[in-house]
Amino acid sequence: MQASFAQTGSSAGRRVLDGSSLRNSQPLLFGGLKKVHRQPRAVSVRSSAEKFEPQVCVVLGTQWGDEGKGKLVDILAQQYEIVARAQGGANAGHTIYDEQGNKYALHLVPSGILNPKTTCVIGNGVVVHLPSLFEEVEGLKKKGISVDGRLLLSDRAHLLFDLHKEIDGLREAELAGTGKQIGTTKRGIGPAYSSKATRNGIRVCDLKNLQTFPEKLQKLAMDGSKRFADGFNYDVNADVQKHTELAKSVQPLVTDTVEYINDAYDSGKRILIEGANATMLDIDFGTYPYVTSSNPSIGGIATGLGLAPNKIQALVGVVKAYTTRVGAGPYPTEIFGTLAERLREIGREYGTTTGRPRRIGWMDIVALRYVCRINGLTHLNLTKLDVLSEQDEILIGVRYRSKDGEILASVPADLETLEGVTVEYETMPGWKSDISKVRRWEDLPQAARDYVQRIEDLIGVYCKWIGVGPGRDAIVNKPKMGKC
Repeated sequence: MQASFAQTGSSAGRRVLDGSSLRNSQPLLFGGLKKVHRQPRAVSVRSSAEKFEPQVCVVLGTQWGDEGKGKLVDILAQQYEIVARAQGGANAGHTIYDEQGNKYALHLVPSGILNPKTTCVIGNGVVVHLPSLFEEVEGLKKKGISVDGRLLLSDRAHLLFDLHKEIDGLREAELAGTGKQIGTTKRGIGPAYSSKATRNGIRVCDLKNLQTFPEKLQKLAMDGSKRFADGFNYDVNADVQKHTELAKSVQPLVTDTVEYINDAYDSGKRILIEGANATMLDIDFGTYPYVTSSNPSIGGIATGLGLAPNKIQALVGVVKAYTTRVGAGPYPTEIFGTLAERLREIGREYGTTTGRPRRIGWMDIVALRYVCRINGLTHLNLTKLDVLSEQDEILIGVRYRSKDGEILASVPADLETLEGVTVEYETMPGWKSDISKVRRWEDLPQAARDYVQRIEDLIGVYCKWIGVGPGRDAIVNKPKMGKC
């Protein structure tokens, strides 16, 4: 990143500067927090949330994942009869809390599972590691959450095997020391989608015929054996035996989900679709090749469920009040040093799936605007606003300049260009208040409301929900778009 200050016109309470040098600075600061300027009235979100009208709603990640999609899906699921996943696999990690504060880490099961009246659907675009799915189901049962009759698995979904995990690890090992490691979760997601694209993948429906299944898996394993020779450590016969046993357990879940979800729509049922990962990790629109192997943008919803785009009535983008990223790849607004460490600690920024510490950065408006355009977002859910409560000042990255000083209109495809940009920031005052107990918009400190409003103004999308803590009830509804 280049570092130079740039002053532009700004309104009261904001100043605009190039903040590259600030990324390496000390915290802005963490002093003691003063009390919230009003006594907030704690209200359960279940009892206070107004009805969200759209029959079909999609919730998507807008940054590099880990924005907190699961929490909003869990909340909205109280109003929907079906919650569906359309893409990704067990590389997605959604952490949600019930009303008693119990924590659930979900990877394949949709986040609507905590609502006993909701049917959860794993669509055809998801790659499914059956042992992990059943391990997750058993974990839920131990906590008193039954999935019986409420979890459906597409017969068209592709299976992910241990061989895919093995290949994933071997590919990363090959790149070690080259500076080109992707930083995958090593859950086998990329290799599983590769099998799908090369048309030798195995689908859930193939488990119906256990006479032909062993031959199909043996042929699939041969690809890995030829590619990695003695380094490929995979027992195909053991995996055949494992899936032969699992085939009996999975059959009650297997459904033609394309027919199911379209029939549900036609009958007027309300459908909530949960995106995994995020658009800046999209294989087409993200920071390629440092991306996931599917389309976590709106296109992946249509292909991963078989539900026509014209049936979708709301598209909600979940955006963290700052940004985080796991793994390698360009990250224009990244913060380093003590401030990054402190925000990571406060926000508990460690991967749900891998436990890896997340990289930390300021809000990136250029990337967020790019994502909003791609997906046609109708609403935003700003999460983890409370994590910024200690800061004297908060930065918002508002534009990129190339090395030759040109303002870039959007996120460039070329990584060399992206890695070389100078980010220009607006600086806003912090609120230095504990907002974790706030449940009404008017009870937020003025500086916190100004920060939310500035993001809404810069993007032009209604920021309807604001997260102020990890609990299910720790959310504030903004009454309307614009100042209020």
